[in-house]
Amino acid sequence: MDSTVEIRWHGRGGQGAKTAALLFGEAALSLGKNIQAFPEYGPERMGAPVASFNRISSLPITLHCSITSPNIVIVLDPTLMETVDVTAGLPADGLIIVNTKDCPADIRKKLQLRGGKVFTVDASGISKETIGRDIPNTPLMGALVKASGLLPIDSMIKDTEEKLKKKFASKPEVIKGNLAAIRRAYNEVIGE
Repeated sequence: MDSTVEIRWHGRGGQGAKTAALLFGEAALSLGKNIQAFPEYGPERMGAPVASFNRISSLPITLHCSITSPNIVIVLDPTLMETVDVTAGLPADGLIIVNTKDCPADIRKKLQLRGGKVFTVDASGISKETIGRDIPNTPLMGALVKASGLLPIDSMIKDTEEKLKKKFASKPEVIKGNLAAIRRAYNEVIGE
């Protein structure tokens, strides 16, 4: 990877878009990549639309601003597609990953995409089964790894496990559930 890959995460407050961007960025950092991982803050509250961002590169990153032309877009809440232009700035060869039970062809039609790659995964369903709550962020990290090939899945899972152990030391079931969600979404994401 010689050029910078820019990722924009769309979610709602409380779904973990910020956490996913931070965890994904830290996993890339652990592999020696240069990274940025940051949210876009405003007057958001629980349930309000939010965005978070990643830049990943093998070269130093000197740009410090929001991402307006992402290579990859990840949508944590598919209802956002009705009110937010999640494809804004996405190039014709871009990649979009949506948390939905719909197939990629249906999402392509809904978003009127002619090019690029569209991936879908039921991240909410996976998180409910593995974590016990509808928190689609970690499953979407697994889907991102599979769809993009940016990081090896085992490296990302190992780094994420280390980070989660610090935060949830007294809740091993949360750690186990999130890691299972990542791997399951990695295996279940489909694309076209």
